[in-house]
Amino acid sequence: MPASGQKLNGSEIFFECLRRENVEYIFGYPGGALLKVYETLYDVKDIKHILVRHEQGATHMAEGYARATGRPGVVLVTSGPGATNTVTGITNAYMDSSPLVVFTGQVPSSLIGNDAFQEADIVGITRPITKHNFLVKDVRELASTIRKAFYLATNGRPGPVLVDMPKDVLNATCAFEWPETVEIRGFKPTVKCHQHQVEKAAQKIAKAKKPLFYIGGGVISANASEELRELAIRQNIPVTMTLQGLGAFPGDHPLSMGMLGMHGTFWANQAVNNCDLLIAVGARFDDRVTGKTDTFATQAYIIHNDIDPTNVDKNIKVDLPVVGDAKHFLQTLIETMPKEHEDRTPWLAEIGKWREQCPLVYTNEEDSLKTEYVIDEVSRQTSGDAVVTTDVGQHQMWTSQYYRFRKPRSIITSGGLGTMGYGLPAAIGAAFGVTDRPVVLFCGDGGFMMNVQELVTAVHYKVPVKIFLINNSFLGMVRQWQELFHQEKYSFTDLGDSNPDFVKVAEAFGCRAMRAENPVEAKKAITEALAWNEGPVFVEFKVVKKDMVFPMVPAGGSISDMLLERLNPKTMV
Repeated sequence: MPASGQKLNGSEIFFECLRRENVEYIFGYPGGALLKVYETLYDVKDIKHILVRHEQGATHMAEGYARATGRPGVVLVTSGPGATNTVTGITNAYMDSSPLVVFTGQVPSSLIGNDAFQEADIVGITRPITKHNFLVKDVRELASTIRKAFYLATNGRPGPVLVDMPKDVLNATCAFEWPETVEIRGFKPTVKCHQHQVEKAAQKIAKAKKPLFYIGGGVISANASEELRELAIRQNIPVTMTLQGLGAFPGDHPLSMGMLGMHGTFWANQAVNNCDLLIAVGARFDDRVTGKTDTFATQAYIIHNDIDPTNVDKNIKVDLPVVGDAKHFLQTLIETMPKEHEDRTPWLAEIGKWREQCPLVYTNEEDSLKTEYVIDEVSRQTSGDAVVTTDVGQHQMWTSQYYRFRKPRSIITSGGLGTMGYGLPAAIGAAFGVTDRPVVLFCGDGGFMMNVQELVTAVHYKVPVKIFLINNSFLGMVRQWQELFHQEKYSFTDLGDSNPDFVKVAEAFGCRAMRAENPVEAKKAITEALAWNEGPVFVEFKVVKKDMVFPMVPAGGSISDMLLERLNPKTMV
């Protein structure tokens, strides 16, 4: 480790900073503006560089790694198109509050603004989609900037930070100085919740007859799942979770309500409509959760805990805001709660009746295959312990319904942005971060083709990800909306004539590949795939073409008005 004051060039400083931030992997792609960095990297042995095949893949891999481990994902790309190719992945991480640090090369400082070859104003482009971004103007500022970038990405509400590094800065030398502490003007996130607010929340919870926990991804980011589990069980309070919150509370526990919202369970949405106290922790009242806001939880006193004060009262007016870290909030509640609380047995019995009224069920026939069966079978064979990544679409919603997540950091999916093409690279990144649990990818035939090139990355590094392709030969979710709300005009969603032979595609990339077309074949293929750890394995499941995800809340509708079946879509409950 270089001593303080030792002369280093910018590229050497870059890697020394990564070491001090305990970076394990860089997901990157070289280019002209980064030649000095890659020259230095040639002799770096303690940080592993993963060569992706597209810069968007690098950002999704880094996010998959971050979501699976809780550590920041690191991206390294060149200037111009290399940098602009990261925009979708950065936006995805921003909307889903994932900690990324994205390093982009830049043309020499003297050429910035001159429309130089491979120049793009990536700082200006990404300003709305990052927590903060930096243009390093002096090599003496490089170490302190990198230190700030990691601090910002991981403190408060996590998110992506970008550092733009001009070529001349990376070549220049200076005395290396590592800042042990970080002070950023205007950035002082509130971690500890106000004691009086927590005490007030405790009193409200103790007196509530029909309380409900509404849990978002912030509980997982804060590593607060154990506190949630203890408090919910001790107080006998049911728990419903957002898509990103799944796994924060064990999905197989009797108090688990599954997901709420547009494709949530009927009983979870009914509980929201009828609860007298809604305790929202680490959630932001997204429109896919609330539906029509003026009909959401109208009978409830609402407590909202979030580390980001801008989330409070943004979409839903709350009665008791508690700004601070979810772990601190829940732990303080445990310590503060009165010993006695209201009997919740009648409330749980009421929820049980809704569960019986509209359970999650599907039919399966011997000669056809349903996505629900595939996901249900994977859940059974993995006992709910896999790290599951998804792409975006119907399979994503079925995964939330039929995979019983038992642990936090078990679902990695694009929520806020809904990025097709996310699943494959995110799964690869997750598999680099987690080696003691199987990593499973559910993806559709549409999204899979958007970043199919990253199969090369998985094969090259022998990443043991299980790629389960759900092939219904449609852009399934768009087709569902076209059937229900757009006069069954399937405009450019039928992929049947344009899809390739996916097994041959996977084999061409060097991946072991199989196909299943009925439940017997599917069960056997899942067993074989889960047992294969010599590299990636690909299974194509040829499922029925026109299946639909229910229950469903129409866009802009109230969560009290759920479509429960396909045959009579105008009938709501």
